Amino acid sequence: MSVADTPVEEKAHLRAGSVGMWDLVFFVVAAAAPLSVMSGASPLAIQFGGVGAPGGYLLAGIVFIVFAIGFTAMSRRLPNAGAFYAYVTHGLGRPTGVGAALVAVVAYNTIAIGFVAGIGVFAEATADDVFGIHLPWTIWSLLGLVAIAFLGYNRITLSAKVLAVLLIAEVLILVVLAVPVILDGGADGLSFTSFEPASIFGPGVGALFVLSFGAFLGFESTAIYSEEARDPKRTIPRATFLAVAFMGLFYALIVWTVIMAFGSAEALRVADADPADMYFIAMREWVGKGASDVMHILIVTSTVASTLAYHNAASRYFFVLGREGVLPRALGRARPKNGAPGVASITQVAMMTVVVGVFTLFGAAPYEQTFLWLNGTGIVGLIALQALCSFAVVAWFWRVPSDANVIQRVIAPVVAGLALGTVVVLIVDNFAILTGAGTLVNVLLLLPVPIAMAVGVGVALRIRARDPETYAWLTRTKAADLRD
Repeated sequence: MSVADTPVEEKAHLRAGSVGMWDLVFFVVAAAAPLSVMSGASPLAIQFGGVGAPGGYLLAGIVFIVFAIGFTAMSRRLPNAGAFYAYVTHGLGRPTGVGAALVAVVAYNTIAIGFVAGIGVFAEATADDVFGIHLPWTIWSLLGLVAIAFLGYNRITLSAKVLAVLLIAEVLILVVLAVPVILDGGADGLSFTSFEPASIFGPGVGALFVLSFGAFLGFESTAIYSEEARDPKRTIPRATFLAVAFMGLFYALIVWTVIMAFGSAEALRVADADPADMYFIAMREWVGKGASDVMHILIVTSTVASTLAYHNAASRYFFVLGREGVLPRALGRARPKNGAPGVASITQVAMMTVVVGVFTLFGAAPYEQTFLWLNGTGIVGLIALQALCSFAVVAWFWRVPSDANVIQRVIAPVVAGLALGTVVVLIVDNFAILTGAGTLVNVLLLLPVPIAMAVGVGVALRIRARDPETYAWLTRTKAADLRD
């Protein structure tokens, strides 16, 4: 019996052909939150990695390009909104695949929840500093949740349009800073030592890679939209490579520009003394206070855009796992009107609201704890999944006939898997840099990833024992899609 002939009851489907290549690029780059990553995290990368920080971002982009070679080769043959879930299942077996799916659920949800607190923190500070409006961060977070709930529940193209506008604005404000610095030659003249191996692989390289690799999270979510994309066999790979290449080059350029704006020695001093204000100081000195105020506002919109992108990713995992029977089947219902994963979207918003509320009730600091802690868990989960997925690509192409070349089937995924596995070890070893917490808290923050994997394996084995038919068709894909 072919996959297409399966007796399993037909599941709900997302609206096909509703998302184009540029929509996908906006989704995944917005998820990475370029302005927030640059202004919030890259000063720490400079602090730990020194003048080699720009090279660290460029190197991370190269590694993710290598990862994308095998990842997109598999996405062309296995279109499924579950992405990691589908690829790991087909490559390494259903129990491991369901475990990977639950790790993805934990990772995307923890990042989205953390960003909800981030919305409140950044909006509170911006409203106070720029407009003189005094409201607690919780009000701003609730307003952000309302906007995300509305956009996530409606047609995906509406989210794409909103993300496009917000992303273009945050990229432009960074370009506004970069142009005068480059044209005027910076504070001490332009230098390219940032991209020399000796600068990149200095004493703080572990901490640098924690921050530089973490800046790319979300790019792999192009594959999540494979059921909604127009001509997914073409648009998914193109969008993935375009997004990663843009982020790698843009991040490296902007971090290098900021170092040039101060001069190497002064940049290291400012990154150490006042990392939170480093970009705003540069903007005020090179462009003006008005541009600095605009940057404050755009950091808020950048955080909203990233939260929306992660919400979309998390709700699609809920949808797929509900459709498959791994999670409650109600989550697998798409809205008849617009094909959006309505129940999954509402569930994800409710989860964000409840978890942020619980953290608040227990007195957790919205930025230092809710935002940073939950993002730390998500970063480890997603990069670990990328490493696991790389080896799943090799295993699947080993068994399934395909015209994919040896670079796509073996070389690129093996190199990416080993590199990303090393990055996971470095992140765990330097986890306190992400969280600012002690050993016990860091262990508790890391535990959800292996626990989710173990629970997923257990759920898969339970389904196999109780409902063999459902188990047999997990990540069900049309046979025609298994080959070109």
